[in-house]
Amino acid sequence: MSTPINVGLASFGMSGKVFHGPLLRSNPNFKVVSVMQRTPRGAEEFFTGCRIVSQFSDLLSDPDVELVIVNTPDQTHYEYTREAILGGKHVVVEKPFTMTVAEGKKLIQLAEEKNVLLTVFQNRRWDGGALTIREILKKGYLGRIVEFESHYDRYRNYIQEDTWKEDQDSGTGTLYGLGSHQIDEALYLFGMPEGVWADLRIIRTGGKVIDYYNMMLRYPEVSVIIRCSYLVKEEGPRIILHGTDGSYIKYGIDPQEERLKAGRMPDEPNWGYEDEKYWGILNREKDGKTIRKAYKTVNGNYPAFYENLYEAIRKKKELAVKPQEALNVIRVIEAAIKSSAERKEIPLK
Repeated sequence: MSTPINVGLASFGMSGKVFHGPLLRSNPNFKVVSVMQRTPRGAEEFFTGCRIVSQFSDLLSDPDVELVIVNTPDQTHYEYTREAILGGKHVVVEKPFTMTVAEGKKLIQLAEEKNVLLTVFQNRRWDGGALTIREILKKGYLGRIVEFESHYDRYRNYIQEDTWKEDQDSGTGTLYGLGSHQIDEALYLFGMPEGVWADLRIIRTGGKVIDYYNMMLRYPEVSVIIRCSYLVKEEGPRIILHGTDGSYIKYGIDPQEERLKAGRMPDEPNWGYEDEKYWGILNREKDGKTIRKAYKTVNGNYPAFYENLYEAIRKKKELAVKPQEALNVIRVIEAAIKSSAERKEIPLK
């Protein structure tokens, strides 16, 4: 049996406590040996025996650390990832990969030069809804797909205090935060689009960052619509999928995040199972008859990200989330920003 991969975690805030921490602690192939923590947050209790450091350079100078998790605020991703690669460490970057395409290209080239693995935590590829869409497409239940619509809607009609996510100097709000998930899902399903059209807005009173987007990705045969709003009080569908043979409509968000927030661990039995009341509806034509029924949601599987990463580092298997794929997400985001500013579709080569 291979020895566990020793991990340095760059932050034990929300993403560290809710996502990376539980996923790493429940996987015996990883051991968190060092955590950057400038104020008491409980990392030393969560990861028994780990070292607490106050500077990122201390993570990099630790010879025991093989893998660094860069889960710090978005605007720090490029510099911290660059430093970690130069230090000879494998790196997982929290999404979004970088703030610009130019930064992402530099990191990919540097990782190749230093012969280290670089990947991005696009965990929502393993949402139950995303896995279910892939299953439906693979089985061909809807025939030729003509339209896919993805929503991340919330109701937060106030400006959250004391968070960099509401700071206009820290990025462009939900487009990077939630849009990076939705765009990654679309590109994983359908590849790169031919063009991007977007309407980006600040809709909350007193808001400083983008909290609404309506985006269309144009493909030769498929129209992809990506939407997010912070002022949606009445929930609509999360996923809409139309094809020549029928439709699939699903409400509700994947339950894994809420379970992790509640302190549950992802190694529990039947992890990722979704309650039947949230299963989507599959309505399709078959042999001249209409078949309409609830379609069981595939179990969500966030642990698969780190299971794959272990295989990639120790056994040289293929990365599930390649850095070029994450870079393509940033390409689409940049095109969306340009589209909204110029009020036109931006072609992608």
